Amino acid sequence: MTNDCSFLIEECRRLPIFGQNHFRALKGARVLVTGGTGLFGKWLLGALICLNDLHKLEIECEILTRDPDAFRRNTPSLADHSCLTLVKGDVRTFEFSKGRFTHVIHAATDSSQQGQSNPLLLIDTVVAGTRRVLEFAQTSGTRRVLLISSGAVYGQQPFNMERIPESYTGAYDPADPASAYAQAKRMAENIGAVYNKAYSMEVVIARGFAFVGPYLPLDTHFAIGNFIRDALESDVITVKGDGSPVRSYLYMADLAAWLLKLLLHGRGGAAYNVGSDAGINIADLAACVRDELAPGKEIIVECREMSTGTDRSRYVPSIDLARSELALDVWTPLPEAVRRTARWYKAWRRENCSIDTPKAVFDRDVKKFVIDIDGIIASLVPGNDYAQAKPLGENIRNINLLHDAGHKIVLFTARGSETGIDWRRTTQEQLLSWGVKYHELMFGKPAADYYIDDRMLPVDFLTNFARDD
Repeated sequence: MTNDCSFLIEECRRLPIFGQNHFRALKGARVLVTGGTGLFGKWLLGALICLNDLHKLEIECEILTRDPDAFRRNTPSLADHSCLTLVKGDVRTFEFSKGRFTHVIHAATDSSQQGQSNPLLLIDTVVAGTRRVLEFAQTSGTRRVLLISSGAVYGQQPFNMERIPESYTGAYDPADPASAYAQAKRMAENIGAVYNKAYSMEVVIARGFAFVGPYLPLDTHFAIGNFIRDALESDVITVKGDGSPVRSYLYMADLAAWLLKLLLHGRGGAAYNVGSDAGINIADLAACVRDELAPGKEIIVECREMSTGTDRSRYVPSIDLARSELALDVWTPLPEAVRRTARWYKAWRRENCSIDTPKAVFDRDVKKFVIDIDGIIASLVPGNDYAQAKPLGENIRNINLLHDAGHKIVLFTARGSETGIDWRRTTQEQLLSWGVKYHELMFGKPAADYYIDDRMLPVDFLTNFARDD
């Protein structure tokens, strides 16, 4: 695998749309991108760099991130590109840069398990962050703004609706706490609509569905990521559930082209579905991944009784609007997208896993790592004033590598076990701002002078896990 910058540029460049004149409006543009260190953000930055280098556009791009140092450590070739500048700040409170920005892409959000574990923080980040970004755009004289939203705003898609159009007004029950992400995105879209009408800026909304490609986590709730991981590393491919839900997948390079074209040419005030309209049920998806990556490997479906009719889950967009207005389409077929994703991950593993890594890390079965927070992730502080703790960057980087390699990360802490002080919100916000990847956060570890455990690994394990780049 080449460096991140070169890889992203080449993946974008292979699409004919990047070699055409659709993006000449970016000539001399000054762009603010929020969420530039996330999945969408990395691909957007790769696409902007590709266009900048290919067409000599002289783009200036500022990337708002909570942790510029972590971004430089994790993707140095991308972060150090001459047309990008990293700016430290929280999307809800960041300081406004001086001068005029021609374009703003607001891709900062958190739909991960960390965000879902704290719905109030998630709502605040999405809603207050969107308001802050639009205030910035108004202040800096920006004329074109792209807000990245989600197909979640539609609520449960009726199964007899083959593809969900932008005109559908269904929604989740606002009294259901589990709908926090969808409700926050609806509110963010409404704020964008207000700004589009009240001020001299064009706000375009992109409602994302499901995607596949390099950098997609293979160990979270994304079925296609789980199947790719199983095809590469497990003895069987496991379908959790009955395999009946229907989804569709757009390759990440296609997504980057869609988003930039929406930024430049989408109608102000309009919302566009972004994704593939080729639905496939999860069982057939597992078979597709198996056939491309591991022919003959067994597929196990955990629940054999498939749902039928209205009980079946469906999440597939209509993309007729994007096709008719902007000539956007699904350029990378799903089998090819699966192959390209798997090829990247195999190269990533070769480059990031050390020969000194304990054998357990290479075992095909997923391992669970229970990791203490203070002294491993956060610095020790006098008086146990955890709000003053600083991130231990090298350990965080290596924990994230364990996470990305497909293992389960459980964080365990004794914060507050003796004093009774509730440190949950502070801890969650720290982990979010430091970019720590994990699956569970557990409180209640008893405070002690010593811990004795037959499965203890030394802290040096984290250091030895990854190569020093």
